Amino acid sequence: MGSNFGTSCARTGRIGGRRQSDGQPDIALGNVVGSNIANVLLILGISALAAPLLVSPQIRRFDLPLMLAVSVLLIVLSLDGTLGTIDGTMLVIGIITYTVWSVYKSRRDEKAAEAENAAVQPGDHQKPASSTPWYLNLVFVVVGLGMLVLGARWIVDGATSFARAFDVSELIIGLTIVAVGTSLPEIAISVLASMRGHRDIAVGNVVGSNIFNILSVLGVAAITAPGGIPIPASALSFDMPVMLLVALACVPIFFTGSEIARWEGGLFLAYYVAYTLYLVLIAVGSSFLPLYTTILLGAVVLTVLLLVGMMARAMLSSRQRTA
Repeated sequence: MGSNFGTSCARTGRIGGRRQSDGQPDIALGNVVGSNIANVLLILGISALAAPLLVSPQIRRFDLPLMLAVSVLLIVLSLDGTLGTIDGTMLVIGIITYTVWSVYKSRRDEKAAEAENAAVQPGDHQKPASSTPWYLNLVFVVVGLGMLVLGARWIVDGATSFARAFDVSELIIGLTIVAVGTSLPEIAISVLASMRGHRDIAVGNVVGSNIFNILSVLGVAAITAPGGIPIPASALSFDMPVMLLVALACVPIFFTGSEIARWEGGLFLAYYVAYTLYLVLIAVGSSFLPLYTTILLGAVVLTVLLLVGMMARAMLSSRQRTA
């Protein structure tokens, strides 16, 4: 949860909040929606290619359904064309509730694990003292968050200048360059964890980050932005549904075998490349766009059939084992 809080703080502090007053709401919205798409397709794709990823029971039972719920909530709140103060307040209350619950559950699970270890091996089970003083760790956290916020500022300013210089939609810039740029910490954490054998970290990091992005970043932005965050029609009709569909794609993959295999990671990564190419074709007004859209829709239909088949097979196998 710590990495989710830290990287989302960068988006909240710089992109989600202050940039609204600078007239860049499309970048703020595009950053969150684009980051949530990139987190699943790009980060899980790369991480799973490095090593198959484990999906914990808690993610399947609670965090994944919550990610789907907040994605649907964002779309519902956006139907009137604006994320206003009331909408933002609801989202912020949601992130406070989620954070409190996560801290409570983490402490409860830690105490349960300590009690179990004490029962197996009676004796003194005090935690070993950390080799680094707490105040030094605090300095590292503050400095790290400051660098994240500063990096987010540079990314947003540079992306905005690029969009204005080449007459590219700020929404598309937010969905691509800014989204990937502000997701770099999650990419580093997830890929390194996967390569070092901690194959359960990447999935939790991505799902938690997606929840934080919607509830905290857009929540704070909607409260602090004068007049709220305007929702472009293109975001409501295409990008937000894509974000929801990407989240839905996690359901059969997470529930079949309790892991994300390498080929599934490759599938995620291929779709991220295809999605990014689609946005590029829109930005440049390519004549190839209609044909590419048809090809992409055909691939999506085949993928949906594949995932539904995987889910049905997994459910059938589960029933046969319990019979």
